[in-house]
Amino acid sequence: MSLTVIGVRHHSPACARLVGSTIAALRPAYVLIEGPADMNERIGELLLGHDLPVAVFTSYLDEHRRHGSWAPFCDYSPEWEALRAGRECGAEPRFIDLPAWHEAFADRDNRYADAELRYAEAVERLCAEFGVDNSDALWDHVVEMGPAEEIGQRLESYFDLIRGDSVAGASDTAREAYMAGWIRAACAAAGDRPVVAVVGGFHRPALIRLATDPLPTERGWPEVPVPPDGATAGSYLVPYSFRRLDAFGGYQSGMPSPEYYQRLWESGPEEAARYLITAVAARLRRRGQPVSTADLIAARAGAEALARLRGHDCPARVDVLDGLASALVNEALDVPLPWAVRGAVAAGQHPAVVEMTAALSGDRVGRLHPDTPLPPLVHAATAELERYGLDRSGEHTADLTEPYGRTVSRVLHRLRVLEIPGFRRDSGPATGIDPVLREQWTVQQHQHRLAALIEAGGYGPTLEAATATRIAQRIDEAGGDLGDLADALFDAALCGVTDLGSDVPGRLERGVAAAGDLPVLGRVLAVTLALWRHDRLLGTAGSEALGVVVAAAARRILWLAEGWHAPGAAADRTRIAAVVAVRDAVLHAAGVGVDRTSAIEVSGRIAADRAAPPDLRGAFFGLGRSLLGDDDPAGLFPDPSEAVRGAFAAGTAGDWLAGLFGVAREPVLAPGGILGLLDDLVGGFGADDFLIALPALRQAFEYFPPREREMIAEQLMDRRGLTGSGRDLLRMSVAPQVVAAGMALDENVDERLARAGLISAGRADD
Repeated sequence: MSLTVIGVRHHSPACARLVGSTIAALRPAYVLIEGPADMNERIGELLLGHDLPVAVFTSYLDEHRRHGSWAPFCDYSPEWEALRAGRECGAEPRFIDLPAWHEAFADRDNRYADAELRYAEAVERLCAEFGVDNSDALWDHVVEMGPAEEIGQRLESYFDLIRGDSVAGASDTAREAYMAGWIRAACAAAGDRPVVAVVGGFHRPALIRLATDPLPTERGWPEVPVPPDGATAGSYLVPYSFRRLDAFGGYQSGMPSPEYYQRLWESGPEEAARYLITAVAARLRRRGQPVSTADLIAARAGAEALARLRGHDCPARVDVLDGLASALVNEALDVPLPWAVRGAVAAGQHPAVVEMTAALSGDRVGRLHPDTPLPPLVHAATAELERYGLDRSGEHTADLTEPYGRTVSRVLHRLRVLEIPGFRRDSGPATGIDPVLREQWTVQQHQHRLAALIEAGGYGPTLEAATATRIAQRIDEAGGDLGDLADALFDAALCGVTDLGSDVPGRLERGVAAAGDLPVLGRVLAVTLALWRHDRLLGTAGSEALGVVVAAAARRILWLAEGWHAPGAAADRTRIAAVVAVRDAVLHAAGVGVDRTSAIEVSGRIAADRAAPPDLRGAFFGLGRSLLGDDDPAGLFPDPSEAVRGAFAAGTAGDWLAGLFGVAREPVLAPGGILGLLDDLVGGFGADDFLIALPALRQAFEYFPPREREMIAEQLMDRRGLTGSGRDLLRMSVAPQVVAAGMALDENVDERLARAGLISAGRADD
């Protein structure tokens, strides 16, 4: 058996060169590549002649899990070079890893994320030994800038040390066992001819051991796993970009600055260093930042000095970046330079530093060959865009009162929900009950549109099916976050999606049952009830999903309100609005499971609970009375006059009345109602008590619209034998606070005069 296993770091020019030269020298029968085995029958698609970078995107969907992942390739990816060199020398290329939808990749959205990151201790020791900041600088120092004739040995030593005696996790163990099966099968099929395997360096030691263990020889190639019953999985090529490949942008490839490494691959380290300085200067100048020739000379001199100090024959990436930073950044830095740490560029970086990292990232965007197979969603979406003239950039208006306008709106909203770039709504209804009947959209061509459509194809073959799946997923992810639940339901209405799946009502019910914010629940119930009752424009009237939310939200509000104990809390309009929403749900949505009897019983308990906030006691008294009217055989609620007297303390009267008026204003306006009693009770307040009660009383009467306040004012004037319009009483020339302060001053003066014996104590009542 002639087996060569090359351990690589993904997206490494040095590794790619080693792979290409090894395959060219050995001319193997098989080139085995760490990649998705379910793509073996479609390797021809990869070799059509795309403009790189591209990626294999894999989607998986079942009732429990939705997963998407990418396996990206650029010119200097060792896996891509293995495909290219293998085809050139007549070898048969095979991917040998588990499919990306497999459970072994459940927690990874990038197949080629560096495995050694999970074994950071060894990397930290090496960084300390070589005096570098992180694994990227370490890799450049040891491998990319190392002598070409030593690269193979250096890689073996590096990955042997990284792996050490560590026990791989369950995911890596499963993958290595599967890949070893392919290696053994290839060696058996190759006979005396060589076999080359290109795998992540972390896996190399284990695969060499497994491939040479005295195990029974497999007969034929390993079976490629298929998705379980009821699941859908698919893989397609997508255009990729250097921005998405860049570790500074959050990508987990471990190789930042893809444009720099592209230049390193094409022209070598000296040319890459020159390009880096030129590109940074050009980018900064385009942004209006002054960069002089003297600055560039200083940056180049600094980079060369650092390279010599660090033992490099010519400046490495970090040498050039450090040289640029020293020449162009004169201020103190609040955060570490991004190339001194790993991961995305942190907020607060110097503008010149941000432009440096962007210049190294590059703007390259891949392009698929025209013959590349695409998922059905791409064709379906393209047809929809062409049918409604949305394939052209410009402003678009959708009139929601017309069938054609509603259809255009739904197409655009489906694209928005699927996060397809280039479609922006500038105006339109925000809640579903807004009196807005037209939408304005801006459509723009976007370089990432095709990639986004391919990736969204994992949700379904048509825009409607894909959107329904995505919204159902959002409902599941929302849990008890009512804001996310409400947004998902409103998006379903805007997209015209009525079938979200048989399990969605149950998920909605569980999500609402987990919510703990009473005011937010009230808002959700009010909007959802309105959509369920009235919105025939968006097609949501009578929706099963909305009906489930209405019933569940009403039950949850009653449960939360009964446990709310805060006897000194001030009135809260959002709490009161939640009770109003329950009232409307009981009155109008009994058919979806809103329990009238339960609402009345809970109202009676809260109205009598002295530990409850006054506004909730008043609101639930109003709710119970409005639902029962005069028919209260169980005696759950006292007569309104009796209830008002019991609640009329200076510190809580206004709050209790705010709750009552927010839910049921009728006891005040009805002939023979409680207005006269209120007038007497307020008039009986002393000056100090009146000042205490006044703000909350004013808030309570704000629940009456202007016409009803005018009627109340007229009745109060009638009680005093005054004539005129109630409007005059509402338009006082001074503020109520001034009147109250004057009354308090009068009372204080009377008290002092009475104590001095200058007036009788009862004068104020004369």
